[in-house]
Amino acid sequence: MRAGTVYLVGAGPGDPGLLTARALELLRGADVVLHDRLIPFEALRETRADALVIDVGKIGGGEQVPQEATNALLLEHARAGRSVVRLKGGDPFVFGRGGEEAQLLIAEGVPVEVVPGITAGIAAASYAGVPVTQRGMASAVAFVTGHEDPRKPESSVDWPALAAFPGTLVFYMGMRALPRIAQRLTEEGRDADEPVAVVERGTMADQRVVTGTLADIAERVQEAGVGAPAITIVGPVAGLRDELAWRERRPLAGRRIVVTRARPQASGLAATLTDLGAIVTQAPAIAIHPVDVELPDLTGYDLVCLTSVNGVDRLFELVRDARSLAGPTIAAIGPGTAERLREHGIVADVVPARAVGEGLLEAVAGLDARRAIVLRAREGRDVLPDGLRERGVEVDVVTLYETRPEPLDEETRAAVLGADWITFTAGSAVRSLVSAVGGADALRGGPKLASIGPITSGALREAGLEPDLEAAEHTPDGLVAALLG
Repeated sequence: MRAGTVYLVGAGPGDPGLLTARALELLRGADVVLHDRLIPFEALRETRADALVIDVGKIGGGEQVPQEATNALLLEHARAGRSVVRLKGGDPFVFGRGGEEAQLLIAEGVPVEVVPGITAGIAAASYAGVPVTQRGMASAVAFVTGHEDPRKPESSVDWPALAAFPGTLVFYMGMRALPRIAQRLTEEGRDADEPVAVVERGTMADQRVVTGTLADIAERVQEAGVGAPAITIVGPVAGLRDELAWRERRPLAGRRIVVTRARPQASGLAATLTDLGAIVTQAPAIAIHPVDVELPDLTGYDLVCLTSVNGVDRLFELVRDARSLAGPTIAAIGPGTAERLREHGIVADVVPARAVGEGLLEAVAGLDARRAIVLRAREGRDVLPDGLRERGVEVDVVTLYETRPEPLDEETRAAVLGADWITFTAGSAVRSLVSAVGGADALRGGPKLASIGPITSGALREAGLEPDLEAAEHTPDGLVAALLG
């Protein structure tokens, strides 16, 4: 990235998967990020730890950051030689004031680069199952701001022309003005029975769609309690919504599911559930903290046992030479741990059918091992090392990391208690979440509880709770398969 340059970057409509590769590249290298409110929150996780991140967002009818203040920040940081990302919802040049900011910066001699984003008028419509153009139905599309009052004498919107427009009309930011928009269009000759679709929080997990006609859409939207951000699509193509509503056909569509894994591991499970249509809340009940430890020479062991993905990650932070793993037999507790080893170039020799300590003990029982090392969490169970010692094996246990409880903010706690399912992948997550919500009583009669396996189920029962579901395969994929039923 060039020092002193401002990058006007489109963040897309809300789904973090729609961020462009260029947007991600710039976010990861930026010194300063000035962002709107309506961006994917996950985008900010891509920034450097030392980057300055400033919220300069505006919400209609709510708290405002003056545009002049944003302009001043852009100039200040660019003139100081910093690379600046101005992150905007949707596309910078579609109702985003990106053109105005570019004019200012260029006039002041500041280098500018524009990175387009997917605008909500296209993306939200697509996610709602509404093609904005369709052969035989709409060969043109017009994007219109709905933010201004259509009855203002100084309105720049040509209502007679819009009513006569031979295609689809897409209104941005028009919820409060929707009754007047519908009225003006019909007054100017648009058919009152023309289909309309309103998409709230388009592309996001909790997207909602309300359909109707110009005659009744305002009433339907009010009854449904639809609010900003939303777009309104007017035209025959809106009538295709029921036929093409692909998101609602996904197997977990609309299910509210909580993921309690530690944040570094949660993203994969959360992404899988989201792809299946679930509305996912990440409520990491535990955090992984490395333990300061001197790793012994692994070449002196016949057997190296790894009992988690976290243990693998920590091992490769400590190991100085991967060749030290070439001699011992490498045993992984399950397929997830084996896969993480494979990512580091190591193929596990032993992977049990059951991803629990008892399964790993059975799998290594027949090996000719005199010295073994078990690499694990501080809270790890003693089934494996005790079982090996009973078989005459000399065992060293090395703690690589520990799990610590993570508090929940009130918004996340409310989402947890209002969910359909809470997923648990470790006993420590059970104990921490139960504590974070104020005890087991808070969960009784509420969300269903999904356990990854018998050890986690045991932790639920110790807390006085009964799992509603236990995965047959004790892996995140097995947990997803169980939820799919």
